[in-house]
Amino acid sequence: MMTNNNRRNDKKDKNETRAPIQNSVDQAGQLVDVTPPDMSDGQEIQSEAGMMSLARTSGPTANEPDLGMTIRRLRESRQLSLKEVAVRSGLTQSFLSQVERNLTSPSVASLRKVAQALGVPLAALFQGPTTPEDHVVRRGERRQLVHPRRQWRDYLLTPNLTGKLQVILSVIEPGCGSGDEPYSHDSDEECVMILRGRLEFWVGSDWYLLEEGDSIVFESRIPHRNRNPGPDQAEVLWITTPPSY
Repeated sequence: MMTNNNRRNDKKDKNETRAPIQNSVDQAGQLVDVTPPDMSDGQEIQSEAGMMSLARTSGPTANEPDLGMTIRRLRESRQLSLKEVAVRSGLTQSFLSQVERNLTSPSVASLRKVAQALGVPLAALFQGPTTPEDHVVRRGERRQLVHPRRQWRDYLLTPNLTGKLQVILSVIEPGCGSGDEPYSHDSDEECVMILRGRLEFWVGSDWYLLEEGDSIVFESRIPHRNRNPGPDQAEVLWITTPPSY
């Protein structure tokens, strides 16, 4: 038979078992879908609830360049529909919609397809102040290209896109990189130097592990890709001539 004290203790025990769940919700502030993002460039569509969660947790901040908005503005300025860009690029319309809303991040190969469909070089997606026709690019004035979910930032170190040389500084987080699909572009030659960290690099069928201070030179028209194996952030310098990235 349960006494009053037993009933009170039983009620207390039940409340204590529920408390951690309530506290975890209070600390998070909201329920968040923690399912890993789809990195397959739009072949599988996330649920609407999951996409809204990704927008809240991984979208650009107020001071961060907005890749999705830049792509949308370029598309609308050319009076192109998502369907038309999908046909031109070979990507799915639903995937392009997610890219414009920063709900997924395209690989470099897919981003090149988007740029080509819009009739612009990939470097046209760099955001930031337009650098005057000068020889100097100040650190705080670098134009940026941010790959939101791939945790990769590109900084344009050359003052414009019309010169004979293009220099880009990339900051790549551990486990991240250009994507599984190789890409190529129309430059005669490209030099890549590892300033900090490590980088796995594929050129055609050849694989290299580049350490800090290492460099590699290859023809940009050969399909290539990369990945930071970690454990640290990688800083990589890319030099191409003529510019085509």
